[in-house]
Amino acid sequence: METVHLKINGISLRVPKGSTILQAARMAGIEIPTLCYLKEINEIGACRICVVEVKGAKGLVTACVYPVSEGMEVFTNTERVRRARRTTLELILSVHDKSCLSCVKSGHCELQKLCHDYGVENTDKFAGEAPTYALDCSAPHMVRDNNKCVLCRRCVAACDAQGIGVIGANARGFDTHIGCAFNRELADVACISCGQCIVACPTGALYEKDDTDKVLAAINDPDKFVIVQTAPSIRATLGEAFHMPVGTNVEGKMVAALRRLGFDKVFDTDFAADLTIMEEATEFIDRVQNGGVLPLITSCSPGWIKYCEHYYPEFIPNLSSCKSPQQMFGAVMKTYFAQKMNIDPKDMVVVGVMPCTAKKFEIGRPDQSASGYPDVDISITTRELARMIEGAGIRFTALPDEEFDTPFGESTGASTIFGATGGVMEAALRTAVETLMGEELEDVEFKEVRGMESVKEASYHIAGLVVNVAVVSGTKNAKALLEKIKRGEKKYHFIEVMACPGGCINGGGQPTQPASVRNFENLKSLRAKALYTADAQNVKRKSQENEAIKKLYAEYLEKPGSHKAHEILHTSYVERKVYEV
Repeated sequence: METVHLKINGISLRVPKGSTILQAARMAGIEIPTLCYLKEINEIGACRICVVEVKGAKGLVTACVYPVSEGMEVFTNTERVRRARRTTLELILSVHDKSCLSCVKSGHCELQKLCHDYGVENTDKFAGEAPTYALDCSAPHMVRDNNKCVLCRRCVAACDAQGIGVIGANARGFDTHIGCAFNRELADVACISCGQCIVACPTGALYEKDDTDKVLAAINDPDKFVIVQTAPSIRATLGEAFHMPVGTNVEGKMVAALRRLGFDKVFDTDFAADLTIMEEATEFIDRVQNGGVLPLITSCSPGWIKYCEHYYPEFIPNLSSCKSPQQMFGAVMKTYFAQKMNIDPKDMVVVGVMPCTAKKFEIGRPDQSASGYPDVDISITTRELARMIEGAGIRFTALPDEEFDTPFGESTGASTIFGATGGVMEAALRTAVETLMGEELEDVEFKEVRGMESVKEASYHIAGLVVNVAVVSGTKNAKALLEKIKRGEKKYHFIEVMACPGGCINGGGQPTQPASVRNFENLKSLRAKALYTADAQNVKRKSQENEAIKKLYAEYLEKPGSHKAHEILHTSYVERKVYEV
């Protein structure tokens, strides 16, 4: 590898040629602050927070995009640099809504931290006209508050990286603001509710609609039986909200915290993930053997489903008719479990804790009410659960590990890996391959579909068949794959699509991390590792080994793919115009 020599604050070091000053400083153990920069997403050098001095340069340069060169001398903390950063922060604050105490991002806001680090207070130094904006609360999943926007454009870049591009900079100069074309509300454009803009935002300008008051009201209603379910990836990310290392599995503490919040039952969405595999694998085998529409495309990601309905309605027949695990779980609770417990489903409240803001949209979709009532009543994000735990005074890190309630706390390793890209495919293959071969599958790991690559492909020889599969995450990558299929360049039997890059572990509802972490740590891989470790440690690693699933079919659903199973566990989709919800 070709390297260059330079000095940063008098420290000599060699770094790979092509590195930026920001990257080189990190290698030297020096943190240069940023605000607009997000690695591989938003590299525009616009905010001027990362400016540094370079010996011989006429002015300050932006470290995030300025390449190193042989013999370069860089100074990152001179009075000139600090004064420039303070002035920039003061200018930002001059038009910023400074109601920080009540802001959902307080304590996690990158602008707030920068102001603290540089001693910038709520100052009137640049007092003058300040624009005001109405909140955009039109979408079911999020709120846009442009009064707290710093025009870093990270949200715009995140939306573009998804291939959606429904937001951008409107107007010019002092009137510049982020929004949809022609100032339409978010509900009036083809947003897929993925929430990637929210986790990219450094301030409180974007946040999910908070439904925690609804959850607390249900818990405190003596006439309601309140059940909570937690998605597979939550156990690998919730700890981050309590300053635990990225990739810490906090399943036991999560269960303990949920009990202390007052839920009547604490169950695991992993159970429904196993159930999803039983239905989806059966559907796949039926399509392969009986000439059904192929490739079969998974349906667990509501952001992907909405994307398909908006942008690729011709692929709707390819979508698995299976509800997502969240919705399957709610359907089972309000039918089978309600009957077992002699509870009227109207008095049952099912709450999902999800990594995904699109789940807030999903619970309101049509054909998601097997009992006559919504399968799931409330869906909250990992962040919302963390706020509930903090608000209740629960000392999360000090909690003992507890186990889920039975029987819907039982799951296999196959369901746990749902949270990472490739996990649904691998889990389905474990069941489908064993079923097609008619013998026990000893090696259950399909490592070809693992990893954080945007697209992964594999071919398997199964019972005389060659099965071609693909795994893709991020809707922009899904678009590229679908276009190849349309042109006849690719032929698959089975495709997994996750809307969020890396899958649910990187969902729009997960704990936010500052750019200083996102730019240098592989969050997706660290979080996924926790799930694959849990899978490897599970004695049961195939969905068909789940005893609670076996009992559910024996007592109620008859068999995978039965008429009754279709009535309760399957759904339908609609074609949507690009300019409509």
